[in-house]
Amino acid sequence: MLQPGTEQEREFVEKVVRINRVSKVVKGGRRFSFNALAVVGDQRGTVGLGLGKANEVPDAIRKAIETARRTMLQVNLTHKGTLPHEVRGRYKSTRVMLRPATPGTGIIAGEAVRSVVEQAGIRDVLTKVVGSKNTINVVQATIEALRHLETPIQSARKRAISLPQLFGHTFD
Repeated sequence: MLQPGTEQEREFVEKVVRINRVSKVVKGGRRFSFNALAVVGDQRGTVGLGLGKANEVPDAIRKAIETARRTMLQVNLTHKGTLPHEVRGRYKSTRVMLRPATPGTGIIAGEAVRSVVEQAGIRDVLTKVVGSKNTINVVQATIEALRHLETPIQSARKRAISLPQLFGHTFD
């Protein structure tokens, strides 16, 4: 499967979150077009978001998936399949809070947040959406929250301290 000089092909799962019909009133009546919101991920820490607009639904979905594949984001997860720490994301008037959960909790989230965290491979998470419940804004805020995740090693390196200091352990 791996060709010399090419990237390794990964198995991505595509999910259409929302299809919206938009009408424009013109002289002869109404013109309808569609937009589609899609999330693509490998369910192992990579996720992407795309919005496609077209006059037909299949074209809008295709454009959304292409955009999602181009805008992939690597998410830092723990080995237990949850988040390393609590994180908040904000997009316009929507705020999303993601909290790590104990194994077996599952995904406690609404449809828009659930679609993103499932494609990212997060298995246990608690979420809360505050403000606007617009699907596009909720998905954007969730992606923004996932972008801010750090592993403990990254956090310690950023603060220029050791891991034991980060977790408050002192060895006297």
